[in-house]
Amino acid sequence: LIMKISVKNMSGESVTSIQLSDFVFSASMNSDLVQQALVMYQSNLRQGTHNTKTRAEVSGGGRKPWRQKYMNKARQGSIRSPHWRHGGVTFGPKPKDYRKSMLKKMRRTALRCMLSSKLRENKLIVIDGIDLESPKAKLLRDILNALGIERSALIVCEKPALNLILAAGNFSGVRTLPAALMNAHELLRKDYLLMTTDAIEKAEVIWGNNTDTIENSKETQSAA
Repeated sequence: LIMKISVKNMSGESVTSIQLSDFVFSASMNSDLVQQALVMYQSNLRQGTHNTKTRAEVSGGGRKPWRQKYMNKARQGSIRSPHWRHGGVTFGPKPKDYRKSMLKKMRRTALRCMLSSKLRENKLIVIDGIDLESPKAKLLRDILNALGIERSALIVCEKPALNLILAAGNFSGVRTLPAALMNAHELLRKDYLLMTTDAIEKAEVIWGNNTDTIENSKETQSAA
């Protein structure tokens, strides 16, 4: 099945429409799978470089602070015991690898679920192209206002555009990505999804169904 969505220009006017693959943009929501993908992406962002020293790693403490008996004090073996100031840390964090993995098919399904969710919620906006003359925040702000985007947004293009990346860096809620690097985590973080027509076509090639591609090619050959 093929769906259609209107394509707007940088002034916010509808200029044409584009066909969307039902396999990519009409997937049913699988909340458990999307949550699993979110946990994976967030875990993979953790560096895991936290480290605390144990009593064997801190400096000092090579002898007893005082003799064992007749001092009217509690017995102590080292000034680097965990209950001493500047002593070692008991059960403290150590370097750890937090990385998780998911099957490729599961990651792709989670992405299709989020793309379909954005479309159903009318938060997917397709634009014919974004061509900024200079990396100025005002140019990008005018485009977002014309498209009715008032909250955070993820801008997806076919390939990285330097002026767009630099302009988006002035907004805390705006992020740009090439189509090949889209994932469920980035779609969940942003309220709106702004995609160019070239990015739509590339996304359907990467995450589309093979049968859809074969049928489309057959239709093109028959029409020719």
